[in-house]
Amino acid sequence: MSGWNLVIPVRGGAGKSRLEVPDVDRAGLARAIGLDTIAAARACRVVAQVVVVTADAQIARAIEDDCLIVADPGTGLNDAVRAGLAVTDAAQPRAAMLGDLPALRATDLETVLVAAARYESAALPDAEGTGTTLITRTVAGELVPAFGEDSFTRHRAAGFLDLAREIEAGRQQRGAWSARRDVDTLDQLHEAAQLGLGIRTAALLEGRSRQGAASSVA
Repeated sequence: MSGWNLVIPVRGGAGKSRLEVPDVDRAGLARAIGLDTIAAARACRVVAQVVVVTADAQIARAIEDDCLIVADPGTGLNDAVRAGLAVTDAAQPRAAMLGDLPALRATDLETVLVAAARYESAALPDAEGTGTTLITRTVAGELVPAFGEDSFTRHRAAGFLDLAREIEAGRQQRGAWSARRDVDTLDQLHEAAQLGLGIRTAALLEGRSRQGAASSVA
């Protein structure tokens, strides 16, 4: 296996409707989370190519030298994933991963993908166990995304192996955790912070904390 082709859909400046952090620009936070996710993917040793699907020009400019960029068709998450997969080589291992994993570590992603390499298709549940953060396929054929609310049940019904169970069986639970903590709410962002945020997200939130401290002193 020569390495994974990894598709990441990133909304960027469109923001997240349920993620509201006081004194932090929603669009800027969404971009920071997306860029931190992409950076971890780029640093992963078993990833050969990162395909980013986005309509955000700022994100596209930031990654244009490192990633293949595909225009987001604007018709939903699964269509964005399909657009990215369409430019990958179906004969190579392929994966699709959410773009809202601000605590993702390259080594953790490597653990997940190494485990996935042993199976035809697999899916990684989110931290709650109901959604899905990543799906994979190692053999030729269509990789069909079913992301969205309660997506893990749909992926399992479609025949995807439960990657979390496989990794836990190998006693590498922590190795998958940062790849499972996607962020849609403030509570989930706090949980991601406990794992260690990427540099852009952390800097944005630290800047907000410093501003708040200065205001309280004033």
